[in-house]
Amino acid sequence: MTLTTRAPGLFGQATRSLASTEPRILSLPRHHGPAQCRRAYTPAPRPQPRNAANPLLNSKNFSSSAFLGRDKTMGELKSRNRTGPFSWKAALLFVLTGAGMMVYFKIEKERLERKRIAEMSKGYGKPKVGGPFVLKDLNGNEFTQEDLKGKYSFVYFGFTHCPDICPDELDKMAEIIEKVKLETKDEKLFLPVFITCDPVRDTPEVLREYLKEFHPGIVGLTGTYEQVKNVCRQYRVYFSTPRDVKPGEDYLVDHSIYFYLMDPDNDFVECIGRQDTPESAAKVVLEHIKDWQREGKPLKTE
Repeated sequence: MTLTTRAPGLFGQATRSLASTEPRILSLPRHHGPAQCRRAYTPAPRPQPRNAANPLLNSKNFSSSAFLGRDKTMGELKSRNRTGPFSWKAALLFVLTGAGMMVYFKIEKERLERKRIAEMSKGYGKPKVGGPFVLKDLNGNEFTQEDLKGKYSFVYFGFTHCPDICPDELDKMAEIIEKVKLETKDEKLFLPVFITCDPVRDTPEVLREYLKEFHPGIVGLTGTYEQVKNVCRQYRVYFSTPRDVKPGEDYLVDHSIYFYLMDPDNDFVECIGRQDTPESAAKVVLEHIKDWQREGKPLKTE
């Protein structure tokens, strides 16, 4: 029902329509079950509560870009969350640093051990290896222990009539010379020396021809019987050559079979025996040379 009224007034006529106040009843088909009633009734959506703790969440224009920072994509954010504070670059740097420190400490430990052995070998509390001597080189010039100073010297005692041991050891010596020469770029920091234990038969001429067959860099030394005996005693070398030998007389010579490595101060460092290979012997020599250079000590190069 609709009522239309006209009321005069200051502002003219006005028309007002009033809707019927009669209640409207929703018609439902008969004999319908509760499920259909629930579908017919649709509740109004409830208002969502406002977040008082974080006002930024109440904004309709809320964006997560401010919290992503430098992570421009969701993949980068997931990758960062998956790896944590460490990246593969940090892990690689950590591994390389650790490996470098292990190698350094290993090398330093070996160097200190070599230094300790060298210090123990200098004759403190026991007979010293090496000492003063006077011999002749293959040109007839005097050669003493002072001529060994300034370089690492490699001293071997033998004789030219040795049937097998001396040739084998001199072959080894030649290989050691070449390996050290290669590693030191031919700086002549290494002085190989051959001292005869048979001065009667090993004259300078005989020694020159004999050593030429092995390596031209080997320095040959000889002398009188007393001079050779004295140098053998200084180096603790077994010496069995008879004193008074007649020309053409046959005799046996026995001697120790070692290479004596001496440092530039002419102090004994280490022995190289028959069990050592040219590779292992050259490694020992080069390690001592590098240790000497690392400590800033001088070495002769001529």
